[in-house]
Amino acid sequence: MSWIKALLNFAAIAALISIFLIAPVNANQVLMMATTTSTDNTGLLDYLAPEFKKDTGIELRWTATGTGKALKLGENCDVDVLMVHAPEAEKKFVDAGFGKSRNQIMYNDFVIIGPENDPAGIKGRSIKDALGAVKKKKALFVSRGDNSGTHKKELSLWKSANIELPEKEKWYLQSGQGMMASMIIASERNGYTMTDRGTYIKYEYSKKGKPSLKILVEGDKSLLNQYSVIAVDSKRCKNVKNEPAEKFIAWITGNNTQKTIGSFKLLGKQLFTPNAK
Repeated sequence: MSWIKALLNFAAIAALISIFLIAPVNANQVLMMATTTSTDNTGLLDYLAPEFKKDTGIELRWTATGTGKALKLGENCDVDVLMVHAPEAEKKFVDAGFGKSRNQIMYNDFVIIGPENDPAGIKGRSIKDALGAVKKKKALFVSRGDNSGTHKKELSLWKSANIELPEKEKWYLQSGQGMMASMIIASERNGYTMTDRGTYIKYEYSKKGKPSLKILVEGDKSLLNQYSVIAVDSKRCKNVKNEPAEKFIAWITGNNTQKTIGSFKLLGKQLFTPNAK
């Protein structure tokens, strides 16, 4: 029976060795990403993640939040890579040494949506005139108010229109919530809000093509919504998985994935336009 004991001991030792050898490899096969609510709400990441794992063996996990909070997660070394849409904030993040390898990957645009009866009469107007009409009429405008990329863009548009926002007026409501929740509030209260087109199409899809909020203002160059990916810098954050992050960036900016992003549609409508260089 001694040979059986020896075999069992050998098997136990082999198992322990395999744990030490395999565990770090498996740990490296999970890539943690902070991203915006729009890439999550639209279903894009659910669409891309299985393809990424199939092509690389790396599992993509993500936290969806506003861009401001996503960048903070990067600063705190809590994630390996970011997918965000606030170019000026992203550049500051990289310039401060928190991130590297910032790459554009896709874009859509922002739109102002509101009730079909359009109480402020903004349909078809320029973004500046539309925002001026909302304030003049004191029609309800639902802002995300969450330091997200959408919120940052919205604030910049009010500023460009030379409109000072009120601190405590009922017409300007800061929800402090994500885009879908903010649209629901606007819908329930017959108000306006600003969203990216991709999330609006998802909202439209959820309403079976008959949403209560309609696109009223669109097409202005200032409404461009650019998305980028950024690897968190391993020089600042020693524990981040730099190699899987770089693999993800190379993968999502590659021709095949760019085509996949372009083919992602709901209601026959394209949600994002790929533009990796």
